[in-house]
Amino acid sequence: MSETSTPPSIGDMLLATVPMAKTLNLVFEEAGAERAVVRLPDQPDYHNHVGGPHAGAMFTLAESASGAIVLAAFGDQLSRAVPLAVSAEIGYKKLAMGPVTATAELGRPVAEVVAELDAGGRPEFPVHVAITREDGAVTGEMTVVWTLRPNK
Repeated sequence: MSETSTPPSIGDMLLATVPMAKTLNLVFEEAGAERAVVRLPDQPDYHNHVGGPHAGAMFTLAESASGAIVLAAFGDQLSRAVPLAVSAEIGYKKLAMGPVTATAELGRPVAEVVAELDAGGRPEFPVHVAITREDGAVTGEMTVVWTLRPNK
């Protein structure tokens, strides 16, 4: 009987290629073309001065969730374009304590972005991310604008 290997998940690929995500022990719970969910466990080494996750750790969490959705949505375009973050804006809304979860949603239809790429453009598209505590309270919101830069 031969063993079949399953291809690596998007989370596995990100952890292998983005050292910061691995350093923070991010857990990729879901990674699809319309939604990605990534969790930052509660880790004292990454706490701020009030005992919650450091702002930089939450930024990395949210940006990683946005990257997961980008890879899920546009992974089939990697032979002709590279995804790059263009800008990111984050707002911290409430005190985050304990583990936090980032949920990312794509801000433009995949087909629309690919059509722009097909037409020779360099499409930009937002990914909106909500960061929540275990009780469901939104502690932060981030928008990352991504582009697909065509290969030359």
